Amino acid sequence: MPNPFVIGSGPPGTNYTVMKRAFDEGWGAVIAKTDAFEINFSCPHGMPERKMGAAVGQDCVLLEEVCGWINAKATVPVWAKMTPNITDITEPARVALRSGCEGIAAINTIMSVMGINLKTLRPEPCVEGYSTPGGYSSKAVHPIALGKVMNIAKMMKAEFNDDHYSLSGIGGVETGGDAAEFILLGASTVQVCTGVMMHGYPMVKRLCEELKEFMRTHDFSSIEDFRGASLEYFTSHTDLVRRQQEAIRQRKAVRKGLKSDKEWTGDGFVEETESMVSN
Repeated sequence: MPNPFVIGSGPPGTNYTVMKRAFDEGWGAVIAKTDAFEINFSCPHGMPERKMGAAVGQDCVLLEEVCGWINAKATVPVWAKMTPNITDITEPARVALRSGCEGIAAINTIMSVMGINLKTLRPEPCVEGYSTPGGYSSKAVHPIALGKVMNIAKMMKAEFNDDHYSLSGIGGVETGGDAAEFILLGASTVQVCTGVMMHGYPMVKRLCEELKEFMRTHDFSSIEDFRGASLEYFTSHTDLVRRQQEAIRQRKAVRKGLKSDKEWTGDGFVEETESMVSN
């Protein structure tokens, strides 16, 4: 791939005309189910009440069964696309990798109700007066997507040889900096769908230049130079408290002399005065 930017599954990659436009503009790849399979275990609009789309991604037993069918026959790489609408996204990701998938894509959209029309009292968006919770995307989901990708990347690093698997980050990518964040958390590629619908296919040129500028700033020559570099700085809440307490203890330890005028002794007054003003 010439760059890590991929047109995500959706309207920007649904037919030959738009896919050709994407490649003409310089996108690295298009999710079009040709040279690899991205299995959508995550779509909130795929009639989940009929056990389709996100309903499979929320049920690890179904997920394992379907991944098994696909990988038994597939002759091209298979990515499993994860739903964020689940308590622990690492569970289905782990099952997908153990079932033969070469990579994980995350995340799909987040279930939401966009709002209620206060004049008509009908939910929005509205179809013949009715609606259903649907997928929320774009910039607002970016922090949530980063958290989910981080969790998956740490699991892959701990339990799998992540050099043999790929992770594609999805969620609110509109700048090269957004992409860099996903890569720093372990993503090999990043996907853009809503961004293309809002800003057009030519945005990839800006994305590439902004990402290259980030790389020049840090003297990185390739994606692999910084992929996953930020993962080591994530820890537990308990460890954060411990680290903070230790830092406070060390700061107090180097502070010599009196802490307030209540500690005057009268002996060694000159030395005590000096310690107060030079602390």
